[in-house]
Amino acid sequence: MAWKEITTLDEWNALLEKSAERGQVILKHSTTCPVSANALQEFEQYLQQKPNPDLDYTLVKVIESRPVSNQIAEDLSVKHESPQIIYFKDKAKYWSATHWSVTNAHITAVLD
Repeated sequence: MAWKEITTLDEWNALLEKSAERGQVILKHSTTCPVSANALQEFEQYLQQKPNPDLDYTLVKVIESRPVSNQIAEDLSVKHESPQIIYFKDKAKYWSATHWSVTNAHITAVLD
């Protein structure tokens, strides 16, 4: 299973609406940060195993897609950090982790 990237507010709004029917996981990723590169690697390791099939997985690059990143923080009432993984459903945050806490083991423990 792979993640898809969103870059527009329309894509984010559609994802937020979809969370009313299906859980969503989004990774906020900074392309300039080594900690974020590590988090992305951990996220991809999780997806290469047997990720929870009842969830959708998305990535947003926080520098390249700043308006989307800011809107996510606002809509889910989550202070912006990067890297940051957020699990949400019914348009509300259920879980999030940042920086070195974004690990395959942590993701697996929460989502599976």
